[in-house]
Amino acid sequence: MTEEEACSWISERYGEDRLGKLESFVKILLAENGQQNLISKASEAQIWVRHILDSAQLDRLAEGADTWLDVGSGPGLPGIVLACLSERPILMVEPRRRRVEFLERAIEALELPHARVRQAEVQRMTGDRFEAVTARAYAPLPQIFKSTVQLTTPSTIWVLPKGRTAERELDEARQSWQGVFHVERSLTDADARIIVARDVRQKVKT
Repeated sequence: MTEEEACSWISERYGEDRLGKLESFVKILLAENGQQNLISKASEAQIWVRHILDSAQLDRLAEGADTWLDVGSGPGLPGIVLACLSERPILMVEPRRRRVEFLERAIEALELPHARVRQAEVQRMTGDRFEAVTARAYAPLPQIFKSTVQLTTPSTIWVLPKGRTAERELDEARQSWQGVFHVERSLTDADARIIVARDVRQKVKT
């Protein structure tokens, strides 16, 4: 897929206004990338396919979910992208201060009042519950489940891009976790996969 095709996919699905919001985010992200390493320099020329569409495609896999949790948001991928596509509340959790500050500036510049950032280790968070959980380049699947399950309900949908390691990570997770798992093909890489899961819970040892 080309950069132009990625933009067209977003525009056709979400409209020109949403695409314009993402274009503004791309400028902010590339400018900040000169100050701190948010994305690899080699991927800048393919930012729309490698990062923006790769994040945006997650939205279609959790239709109906009203509250999102994005773990290890880093450069706002997918958190800021998802916030640009809809008005659904989203909380981005990121432990690194400089990246939190970047995300806060991006939220303000893009006028995304439904998006929030919290500097925290997600495994230490309690209380809130979310209808959708996502994490991109954060941790192996079993660790994602372990660190975030306390913030979910049985109906929570997990949308987790895992690249080419998806099947292996799912096999590892099934040793200690159960649920309804489905593997989707990524729009941006024919060999990459996205794990979609519901009713995730830890297996009871017997």
